[in-house]
Amino acid sequence: MCGIFCIVCPESGPFTRDDAVREYLKRRGPDSSVDLTLSGSNPSFSCLFSAHVLHMRGLLTPQPLQDLAGNLLLWNGEVFGGLEVLPAENDTSVVLRHLFSCSDQTDILSVLSTIKGPWAFVYYQKNRDCLWFGRDYFGRRSLLWKYDQERKALTLSSVGSSPCGLGQSDSGSSGLSSCAWQEVPAVGVYRIDLKSFVQSGSPTIELYPWCQVGDDIISTTMETTQEIALGSCVIMKKPTDLLRSPVCPLNTIPYEPQLNPPFAVEDLGELLDKIKKDKAVKGLIDVLSEAVRRRVQPSPDEPLTKNHSSVAILFSGGIDSMILAVLAHRHVPSCLSIDLLNVAFQRQESQKETPKRQQPSQSKSEAETCSKFDVPDRITGRSGVKELRGLAPERRWNFVEVDVTREELQQMRRERISHLVHPLDTVLDDSIGCAVWFAARGKGFLARDHNRSSFTSSAKVILTGIGADEQLAGYARHRVRFKTSGHEGLVQEIAMELGRISSRNLGRDDRTIADHGKEARFPYLDESVVSYLNSLPMQEKADLTLPRGVGEKLLLRLAARQLGLGASAVLPKRAMQFGSRIAKMENGREKASDRCGRLIGV
Repeated sequence: MCGIFCIVCPESGPFTRDDAVREYLKRRGPDSSVDLTLSGSNPSFSCLFSAHVLHMRGLLTPQPLQDLAGNLLLWNGEVFGGLEVLPAENDTSVVLRHLFSCSDQTDILSVLSTIKGPWAFVYYQKNRDCLWFGRDYFGRRSLLWKYDQERKALTLSSVGSSPCGLGQSDSGSSGLSSCAWQEVPAVGVYRIDLKSFVQSGSPTIELYPWCQVGDDIISTTMETTQEIALGSCVIMKKPTDLLRSPVCPLNTIPYEPQLNPPFAVEDLGELLDKIKKDKAVKGLIDVLSEAVRRRVQPSPDEPLTKNHSSVAILFSGGIDSMILAVLAHRHVPSCLSIDLLNVAFQRQESQKETPKRQQPSQSKSEAETCSKFDVPDRITGRSGVKELRGLAPERRWNFVEVDVTREELQQMRRERISHLVHPLDTVLDDSIGCAVWFAARGKGFLARDHNRSSFTSSAKVILTGIGADEQLAGYARHRVRFKTSGHEGLVQEIAMELGRISSRNLGRDDRTIADHGKEARFPYLDESVVSYLNSLPMQEKADLTLPRGVGEKLLLRLAARQLGLGASAVLPKRAMQFGSRIAKMENGREKASDRCGRLIGV
């Protein structure tokens, strides 16, 4: 995983960078930092490439990486399939080798279509003096862009900097306000002819969109139909099918009502156990288990130190994170511990909840301190780790209680998180961005025998459950859409969820997690998992005629039962901002879609 940066401008233009952006990039990649400048002529142009590497697999390979022909690659990604990467090899070297063998744009797009895994990249093709860049199909890695029309300078970066708050450097802004940062839409791969780009008043950026081929398709790259704007640049969509989607189309077979027997709903667990979808459940467990395996297996050269953690999970005790924990246990060597990162924001005095009984070994002050952070996700998290310890008592499960006070939240939002969330700026972005940043930091307490000791997670890999709700109708809005528009409306809602997941979630989550020198991995968005779920008719995945805690994410709940989970299999969905109680810490009356004054400095 890396922090990558590139700026292109006429040769006469100076290279100036925001010092804060460079610092954020280095936090993403603390193991190697290299800058490289190249120039072209007729007309003249200059490019500055900068990369900051977090070493994860294979040999440590500094970037930018250049081949014998002068081609240059900035690669922020992981190859989990499609291209062969030997245990001793580095992904970046393998990708550059394949791009070097390409003779034209068709070959380049074919290579990128083949890669399975998250990526964002910038590739300079020397023999054509062109620049390729983009994000993977789901946008699992962040890439931002901005264009300075006065200097004719295009900047690409893994992370930007908000114009508001502390940490902003006034000394190096390339002449364009940081407000101009935008996320590069994850709708395809972009190409620039550098010579024409720097001499044109309205430069052209070619877009090769992701495409799917087949009948009855609902496109999951819905943003390709929307206007993409970047200053005075012209975004030219190329009418081509060269960049093939890595997942199969969403199944749109009409819903066939099933006459379920009149189950009693007093016990949701018993209700769940009466529903039989054995073949579909086995298929989901198989593909999801393999997706987790690819993301948690340590590299061959990683030392297996007893009770060291190489993997952590954003953990609420809900079904998504519980299943990831059970499957990670299958594939992480038994001598290693697994960190379960559970974040809680301090409850305010006005938030009255039933007080917890003081444990005999706790002092009154200790009990009061703990109770301030007994938010819903903390409570379900404790129940969840108890289940896991019952299923796998030989594994060391580190339940990391990440407690966040209001004062620390305000300080870290101002100094760091607001810049990482930028250019997103809603109340929802603030809540989730802050919660994910503090959880990923992994700094908290371990509670054993009613005593708490300070603990900081050493894991570089962080699994997150995003993608499960979007594909399996896990949100309340899915029930609303089903009630108002039936099966067809629900299918359209699911298609829209996948189409916008890059712009709503993934870039932000990548930026906030990577700020700690750690890498976010998304098993539910593995290409094989998405293809499998897309292939199933909707009624195999969710049945919203059944009650909450059963009908939504039905297939996943059945898989949880198959894996031996109990109470967590029937927990209803609870959004992170509510479960962690960050939504109530500042202003409980805000709407999620409102612009957040705490992020934009209003």
